[in-house]
Amino acid sequence: MSAIDPVRLTADLIRCPSVTPEEGGALHLLEALLCEAGFACTRVDRGGISNLFARWGDKGHVRSFGFNGHTDVVPLGDETAWTMPPFGAEVRDGVMYGRGATDMKSGVAAFAAAAIDFVTQTPPDGAVILTITGDEEGDAIDGTTALLDHMQTTGEKMDVCLVGEPTCPNIMGEMIKIGRRGSMTTWFTVTGKQGHSAYPHRANNPLNAMARLMDRLASHPLDQGTAHFDASTLAVVTIDTGNPATNVIPAQARSTVNIRFNDSHSGASLTAWLQQEADSVAAEFGVEIDLKTQISGESFITPPGALSDLVSAAVQAETGVTPELSTTGGTSDARFVKNHCPVVEFGLVGKTMHQVDENVPVAQIKQLKSIYTRILKDYFT
Repeated sequence: MSAIDPVRLTADLIRCPSVTPEEGGALHLLEALLCEAGFACTRVDRGGISNLFARWGDKGHVRSFGFNGHTDVVPLGDETAWTMPPFGAEVRDGVMYGRGATDMKSGVAAFAAAAIDFVTQTPPDGAVILTITGDEEGDAIDGTTALLDHMQTTGEKMDVCLVGEPTCPNIMGEMIKIGRRGSMTTWFTVTGKQGHSAYPHRANNPLNAMARLMDRLASHPLDQGTAHFDASTLAVVTIDTGNPATNVIPAQARSTVNIRFNDSHSGASLTAWLQQEADSVAAEFGVEIDLKTQISGESFITPPGALSDLVSAAVQAETGVTPELSTTGGTSDARFVKNHCPVVEFGLVGKTMHQVDENVPVAQIKQLKSIYTRILKDYFT
């Protein structure tokens, strides 16, 4: 089997219109390629989501290196704003354009190409596992979690895992993610009493209570940061009454806050604090305040050690850049993988992900395959 060109594979994947939850042909393409290279492939579809588990080597081997990534992409937005075909994978001046070029079909192509060539050319004493989902950009309920459930049920195991998400802010090689902040969203509903705006004493305006509550939450420093995390943040993202009239005090007001939190908090502790603040304001203003919280993921960290050293050494050898170990950014499927095994993230420069005319320098795709190949060689040496 000839060496896999990660640039061509990236282009082939971009041409698959796999906007969540559509598979678009991307996983079929990868499954065929991996099966040809001797990987045992299993489709782990659940809840209308397509997922792929692939293993080369013995099941349960004491040395099993895993990669995780996704082939689903976010919607195009205003397609007329694109200057290049969003699923065309066209290359101009050494740059490939298309939805998913950065996030993260190039990453999947790079680690799939590295894994195939590595096991074909230098078969290791161990196993190489790829877990690829079609639900990272969506609700993430039936994606990587389904793959991990499948692994637990069937006795499959990764000893360590590398998630190929874009991690570098500006230049290739500058950042490895060793953890992620937790993320949660809370929806508040304040219920007062509707009335005429000329007679506010006959009503109980829920907006007064809502303004007080949002100010209290937004003005409260959650912490000063921890050893590996920046300070937690709370953002008020909407306040709304749905009231078009200027002479009516509404009966209800709604708001939403999003919190990104470090390891000095948990979703439960923050929920309890939000409830306490809401109860205090409700008592002060004589209104009812209901809240609903969704925790997308708890904060986690893989302490610096053997895995981060392995990846750092490979990155430095291939790029000449010493990567920073970071926990910045949003969430990723590493938040699920960390319950299975130690996990870090390393991938491309992510400047254009989710943007119109998303793109990736072709040279970076080749470089990323080289980094992943070196990681595999060093891990099994």
